[in-house]
Amino acid sequence: MSKKRKWDDDYIRYWFTCTTEVDGTQRPQCVLCNSVFSNADLRPSKLSDHFNRQHGGIGGHDLNSLKHVPTPSDQSETLKAFGVASQEDTLLQASYQFAYLCAKEKNPHTIAEKLVKPCALEIAQIVLGPDAQKKLQQVSLSDDVIHSRIDEMSQDILQQVLEDIKASPLKVGIQLAETTDMDDCSQLMAFVRYIKEREIVEEFLFCEPLQLTVKGKDVFNLFRDFFLKHKIALDVCGSVCTDGASSILGENSEFVSCMKKEVPHIVITHCLLNPHELVTKTLPTKLRDALFTVVRVINFIKGRAPNHRLFQAFFEEIGIEYSVLLFHTEMRWLSRGQILTHIFEMYEEINQFLHHQSSNLVDGFENKEFKIHLAYLADLFKHLNELSASMQRTGMNTVSAREKLSAFVRKFPFWLKRIEKRNFTNFPFLEEIVVSDNEALCIAAEITVHLQQMSNFFHGYFSVGDLDEASKWILDPFLFNLDFVDDGYLMKNDLAELRASGQILMEFETMKLEDFWCAQFTVFPSLAKTALKILIPFATTYLCELGFSSLLHFKTKSRGYLNMSDDIRVAISKKVPRFSDIIEQKLQLQKSL
Repeated sequence: MSKKRKWDDDYIRYWFTCTTEVDGTQRPQCVLCNSVFSNADLRPSKLSDHFNRQHGGIGGHDLNSLKHVPTPSDQSETLKAFGVASQEDTLLQASYQFAYLCAKEKNPHTIAEKLVKPCALEIAQIVLGPDAQKKLQQVSLSDDVIHSRIDEMSQDILQQVLEDIKASPLKVGIQLAETTDMDDCSQLMAFVRYIKEREIVEEFLFCEPLQLTVKGKDVFNLFRDFFLKHKIALDVCGSVCTDGASSILGENSEFVSCMKKEVPHIVITHCLLNPHELVTKTLPTKLRDALFTVVRVINFIKGRAPNHRLFQAFFEEIGIEYSVLLFHTEMRWLSRGQILTHIFEMYEEINQFLHHQSSNLVDGFENKEFKIHLAYLADLFKHLNELSASMQRTGMNTVSAREKLSAFVRKFPFWLKRIEKRNFTNFPFLEEIVVSDNEALCIAAEITVHLQQMSNFFHGYFSVGDLDEASKWILDPFLFNLDFVDDGYLMKNDLAELRASGQILMEFETMKLEDFWCAQFTVFPSLAKTALKILIPFATTYLCELGFSSLLHFKTKSRGYLNMSDDIRVAISKKVPRFSDIIEQKLQLQKSL
């Protein structure tokens, strides 16, 4: 009978611990790769050889911390103490990391086990060998597992956002919009803006389906239930910016009345990103008819597959760049401006195509008056697109948006003066085709009426964010004239003290306006709170528009499940899941089962 070797604490230096069999036999186990060796290998030469060959002779750690670890039951804790993950930890981490990337890239869950894992196994076999392939095979990437991982990461991200909302020193701003997906299911999406650690943060809140009817009351119930579910009072909301049908999310909708009844102090704003609808309502009859003619022409070409194919073939034959036209849509503001420009630039070619198809739209389309009206509309909506694009960014507040709108409206008097002199410099397409004095006179009169009506509507409709003189210190507390502030105003002394600080002036010159006021919370809390109450509300539903674009990736013919909130949250949230916490909870749950 061979002699049984005994464990020596000095063997710890080779990253081994001791396991004891039922009969008392001691066997060395590597804490780095879990390999268990025979009792005969319980000697320095064997352990050192494995340590150097397999693990590169890693050293430099406190060996005493590994002493008195008799069994592998506490192995994961031992490894964590050394900053080394156990095999179980690494397998879980790999699974979660892949699920995270899968959601970020908006890929279907099945891509893992159908494509990625088979490819990875083949690569591992060829490049790293069969041992690496066996380890990789243990990473769980099935459809159900990926779905489960994304759900868990989504809940962790949501929990982080909810914790931030609860900790925000001021009431939060909400951005809310509704859309219909490819299955005719209405989806309500919300983003939130709040203060965290001296900065304003914008985060995805939820995307939930409206199950039955799509009324203002339904939207309110879904919105309220979300906060109730997570035990947050609805009055944490200081403002809500909406977009969509006036009956659902308009300023006079049932949703707004329910919100104001529940939260009397709440500020309701309507998205400033869509002035095109307002402009369309102010169009004179002839200009409106011209716009509807464009819509009919587009629908004639795009709405019928044979016409669309012939249209593409026709343009390829004559060598024209634009072979695809956008559908005209009501809710996506950008399409109308682009389509008018495309129609005008392809006017002659489209006219030829309509003749070739013997369309009854030819008479109206090739009319010179229609072409003049089309040129004006293309120019006008191009200006509106530029205005909307300037407000297409994160962090856009009502004050900045209002300034951009005001700057746009202030151009109208200059345009009108030039038009009175038959100067169409501000409308280059129109200037290109107006050749006679009679044509210029007729269109100038129509433009004058329209611009005057549009100016009045803009002033009345987009009043949000218009500061009175006494509140303009928010924009620039250093150049603001304190004489506009009443002497009884309690914060006048704070303003005077703030203006005297050279360091704060340097901060103001180098920081964004919102970040500057967040930085003043500790020094001038009253001024900061007053300013941020104005700056926190959303001015547009731009983030929801981006979210709806992501929705197109998740809701397809091959991915038709109803609730995509978890996938969307992981895909577009700025927050990163707390992987270590999620994995630790997962392992604890497995041990308890």
